[in-house]
Amino acid sequence: MYDTVIIGSGPAGLSAAVYAKRAELNTVVIEKEYMGTGQIAQSSRVDNYLGLYGENGFDLGEKFLAHAQAVGTEFIEAEITKIIPSDDGYVLKTSDGEDIPARTVIYAAGTKRRRLKIKGESEFLSKGISFCAVCDGSFYADKNVAVIGGGDTALSDALYLSAIAEKVYIIHRREALRANEALQKIVKNTENIELILNAVPVEFIGDKKINSVRLVRNNEESILDVDGVFIAIGGTPNSGLLRGIADIDENGYIVADENGITSAPGIFAAGDVRTKRLRQVITAAADGANCAGSARIYLTELKV
Repeated sequence: MYDTVIIGSGPAGLSAAVYAKRAELNTVVIEKEYMGTGQIAQSSRVDNYLGLYGENGFDLGEKFLAHAQAVGTEFIEAEITKIIPSDDGYVLKTSDGEDIPARTVIYAAGTKRRRLKIKGESEFLSKGISFCAVCDGSFYADKNVAVIGGGDTALSDALYLSAIAEKVYIIHRREALRANEALQKIVKNTENIELILNAVPVEFIGDKKINSVRLVRNNEESILDVDGVFIAIGGTPNSGLLRGIADIDENGYIVADENGITSAPGIFAAGDVRTKRLRQVITAAADGANCAGSARIYLTELKV
């Protein structure tokens, strides 16, 4: 039986692995993607991870993985299909029919970005299309960009980008934005932000990088020239395995505090999948460290 099983090998999971191994916990990381390092691998450049300015996202993820391997972390390539409480902790069932027993679980399964599923989206991912304004906004200084979405995240992204880019377009499929009124007011009073409402993106166009978006607005097609596009239509937390086990909020995020402690004894949540304000690589890594510490304390208290 493992002291802790870590689900997910993004920055949160790998950080948890390093700290768990340093605490001499019998640890394994379960990841369904071979040698996967999470969504960070999709970022062409990371400018906001302390001490590693300008690092390629894929390379940074590989460094995280190498660090976890260097301290002796065990990895299993498998997909967890069910988590079952047991007398000693939990049993994790895999898609291969195996059972993995664990005294504690660090759940770092992350989120999956909602996509538009239109022509060119996959082709230009990390080639002008991004899901993170804070991560990639600096690449578009004095350029024209579009933000797709109408909620708080989209408008917050647009405001962030307005201080960097020359022009920011907000493309929303409805007449009314969904963001809170205070945020809408600020956006509408920001000179270099332009709203394009009742518009549906149908295609991303470019050569080696994106250079325009094809829109359908009031049944008419048009082309909007931009240097980059930020898709902000929400994300879906990969929290389904914990439904009925731990508390999950109305948006699907696992309710957990800064120490990763959930409502389920011995289960800790780290990274983008938990309730938190800022979802970044650096906060995910911090979550992983905190969860490993919480797991160590929990196991110590069990022995008392």
